[in-house]
Amino acid sequence: MFRLSNLIQSTLEGQPSRTLSGAIMIWNFTNRCNLLCHHCYSKASANEQDSLSFEQIANTIPKLKKAGVNFVIFSGGEPLLRKDIFDIAALMKENQMMTYLSTNGMYINPKNVKQIIDTFNYIGISIDGIEQIHDYFRGQKGAYEKSIDAIKLLQEHGGNAGIRFTLTKETQDSFYAMFDLVEKLNVNKLYISHLVYSGRGEENLKIDISKEQRRKYVEFIINKAFEYYEQGKKIDLVTGNMEMDSILLLKAFEQRYPSYASSLKTKLLAWGGNSAGNRLGNMDWLGNVKPDPFFPEVVGNYLQQSFETIWHDKSNKLLQDLRAKPRDIKGKCQICNYIDICNGGSRSRAYAMTGDLWEEDPSCYLSYDEIRRAV
Repeated sequence: MFRLSNLIQSTLEGQPSRTLSGAIMIWNFTNRCNLLCHHCYSKASANEQDSLSFEQIANTIPKLKKAGVNFVIFSGGEPLLRKDIFDIAALMKENQMMTYLSTNGMYINPKNVKQIIDTFNYIGISIDGIEQIHDYFRGQKGAYEKSIDAIKLLQEHGGNAGIRFTLTKETQDSFYAMFDLVEKLNVNKLYISHLVYSGRGEENLKIDISKEQRRKYVEFIINKAFEYYEQGKKIDLVTGNMEMDSILLLKAFEQRYPSYASSLKTKLLAWGGNSAGNRLGNMDWLGNVKPDPFFPEVVGNYLQQSFETIWHDKSNKLLQDLRAKPRDIKGKCQICNYIDICNGGSRSRAYAMTGDLWEEDPSCYLSYDEIRRAV
């Protein structure tokens, strides 16, 4: 997760950038979902059954805290399909853990809206384009209208929700419209996720955009973030699954605010790029623990072994290699002047394309000439 807006503001105003203390765990509490989204990494569907019991979840929560996990993203499937979701969140609050809700919004209604606002520290609702595109991409007619109604309902009750948008060939025609939408709805956060090839996302590799298109869109996002800051608009722009975006932001600072570029670089080095298996992890509905939701390998199972033991296992070579700084990545990463910042990008994407976890990220849009270390 790359917080462009926060980095721009904190750098130009001489403030500490927003940092998260402890690890973030994306927890798939269910693989049931009412939609069939084209990019779904877990291949969730309405035909799935819940496999995790409340007791299993409750027993695991204190172990997460003991392992240094302070933030949990409630994911799925659709997490609001679980009737005990609020009880789960309450247990996390008892353990001083922040809770983020990632939802399609279609189960937010007048009966539960206030409880959702009071329970979760942040609510993200997926909107993948204007109405026709969203409904097609998410596999259900009328999905867009219900999700937009959920955002408005949250706002009417004193809450707010960020919009999550995944950039693909099928959604890119709505890319610019997403900025108009957040401004129109007065939404305070737009999270733009780059596609990772996993689940149905792997099967639909053909829906990914080109490197040239990706770079053009990222440059627009960065320019928009500067525009929002300079105009005083409180809209937080964030990108995900493409740590190379940080390099383009640094290059933009070198042109726009050259006297602040060094300060930004210091912040980016502290941020450290891709953190899968280190400050980020995933727990699925079968008990599997992975370095990120898209990862092709499992590092343990929290139903069979204590999560703390899994996460702090120094004999696990995969985890130790992921936590190396910088990672030892092949290809152009070997000569890259910015490897300490992006940390090599997505290992899941590299594996999906090459079968090798340690190849360069195939979606990296940076050229050899602009990244090559000085000799």
